[in-house]
Amino acid sequence: MFALHHDAGAYFGASPSAPYRILHPLSPRRLALLVLMATTKPILSVPTLQFDATQAVLERSYYPAAQVASHPSAQGPLHHAASGPRISDSLLPLPRDPVPVPLPVPSPTRSFWTHGEADANPLAREGSDGELTKDADVCVIGSGITGVGAVWHLVEGLKALGGRKRVVVLEARDFCSGATGRNGGHLTANLFIDFQRKQALYGTEDAVRASRLENYVTQSLLNLIKSSGASEAVDLQQDGHITLLFTPEEEVQARADFAAAKAAGVQGLDTVQFIDAETMNKTRGTPYPGIYGPGNNLWPLKLMTKAFRLAQSSSPGVEVLLHTHTPVTAVHSTSELSFNPARRYTLETPRGTIECDTVIHATNAYANALVDPVTTGIRVVPTRGQVIAVRPTTEGSAPTTIKGGWGANEGFEYWFPRPVNGQDERQLVILGGGREVASPKYEFYEADDGKVNENVGSALRRFLPGVYPEGLREVKTEWEWSGIMGFTPTGDPFVGRLKGEGEGQYIAAGFSGHGMPRAWGCAEAIAGMILANMKGAEWVFPEWIPKHYVPS
Repeated sequence: MFALHHDAGAYFGASPSAPYRILHPLSPRRLALLVLMATTKPILSVPTLQFDATQAVLERSYYPAAQVASHPSAQGPLHHAASGPRISDSLLPLPRDPVPVPLPVPSPTRSFWTHGEADANPLAREGSDGELTKDADVCVIGSGITGVGAVWHLVEGLKALGGRKRVVVLEARDFCSGATGRNGGHLTANLFIDFQRKQALYGTEDAVRASRLENYVTQSLLNLIKSSGASEAVDLQQDGHITLLFTPEEEVQARADFAAAKAAGVQGLDTVQFIDAETMNKTRGTPYPGIYGPGNNLWPLKLMTKAFRLAQSSSPGVEVLLHTHTPVTAVHSTSELSFNPARRYTLETPRGTIECDTVIHATNAYANALVDPVTTGIRVVPTRGQVIAVRPTTEGSAPTTIKGGWGANEGFEYWFPRPVNGQDERQLVILGGGREVASPKYEFYEADDGKVNENVGSALRRFLPGVYPEGLREVKTEWEWSGIMGFTPTGDPFVGRLKGEGEGQYIAAGFSGHGMPRAWGCAEAIAGMILANMKGAEWVFPEWIPKHYVPS
């Protein structure tokens, strides 16, 4: 019998960068050691190293089989390793027959962010009654971080143009009730994870731009919060972020990505620390190595409410209106019979129509409910994510106080503790993930956030006791909800004008579960394009937007 020296390195702090050693036939002493490892090894409720499996399913649903088979670089699914471009690394012009994407379901699960306080969402039904606005300069479809970000940056730019302008936001359900109101509550820039893959696909400059975007967006939102005095109102916590590495493979790849990013000149890496398993166990109560860096947590819906209200009140020359519970069912060119035939577009809703010159699609997972994937080349796959809010009920021999934001398992799981009101209150931990147990589809093309996946929920409820085996024995679930993310095979969004749809339709969508540190900046880029068009000027490409985000 032979054994590969993997687990000892993963759980007892051996250096995973050293070559793994093949052990000789088991002696009684070595057998005893392995038995000890088996009995002390934490039992995780989720499988590890599942990125390749989920990615393969996403690719098979996205690309025609003939194109996959004939592509010279079709060597398997895209992964973090920098082994060069593969089939999923460039979006092919003719996607597989798309699955129809519905509008958001009318009755989603109740998230902590939308219902955790009596007045958590004061704009929930704003503009849902009465007469629908008939005419606007710009219509924004969606009221999450992308839609609100677009409004914020448009208003800032429209002030300088003078005259009177009107921006109307149309939301299918409650204000900010999509992914932004249903996520994990993290605002943390990813500075280097996955850097080598991006470098191999798009070049060093664009890989650096991707890191720069996340830094830029994170700092922009922190500046907005602090300049408006909203830190307490949005429950801002700046306690850093830890990425746990459950397997030696993850640590090897993370160190390689870090070295490549540092060599390329990525800013902010001086604050990053790799922490060995023994130190993590002593200081954090978890027997896995980790990476510590800057990180923030907050109440996303409250931040968007603050930003939207600031945009509404910042300029008397720009009117900003919101119509919730007003789903857009179609967008088409205006006709002579339209309310204002001088406008370019008519948007249809169950409450009537509205005409405008510019349309921003800020619907992420639901983009293809309105955007034709064949004519535009834009294809976003709705993917259901799941989050729970749990409170420890039974502590172990070494009670653990969780601090700051956490992520693990190739990014599948993420969690952080809410602020406590007193010493006697136990932490409420917001924990998301578990999608890797939902094989064979992994929740791709699941667009119903009115339901939860029981298998995912079960894995999440058992997750924290496995991560903190001596600190947490049992937890009580107080909240459980789902939300729909928008995935692309490369994990990157589409940002820019919709080709084949005239001069006035724009999109920022496909954030692949990582929108908080990217969407606000992508919305700023869209606003910049629109403002440049209004002024008859050329849009200047910002240094913080990756060029491959913007379709040519």
